[in-house]
Amino acid sequence: MFDVNMPFIYMYTDCNQRMAVVSVRVDEKLKKLLEEAGVNVPLEVRRRLEELAWQVELKKRLERLHKVLASMPPAPKGFSARSVREDRESR
Repeated sequence: MFDVNMPFIYMYTDCNQRMAVVSVRVDEKLKKLLEEAGVNVPLEVRRRLEELAWQVELKKRLERLHKVLASMPPAPKGFSARSVREDRESR
């Protein structure tokens, strides 16, 4: 039910991963302007897609975490104060 690794957010990149081709059409003027400014268009598109994928993965994991937390019962009354007191007294 509870995945211990779930709270940790990371993206795994395998150096042997297969690559897919994504084709995008943009206005010639736009592409020329970016290239003249020294922008590596394919690299920037790739970075943005990777960032977007990371955000999607993060959202999915946070939703899973929220479901787990929502299914947990609330702490008994006075639990926090008791825990803090025990911690302070143990020092």
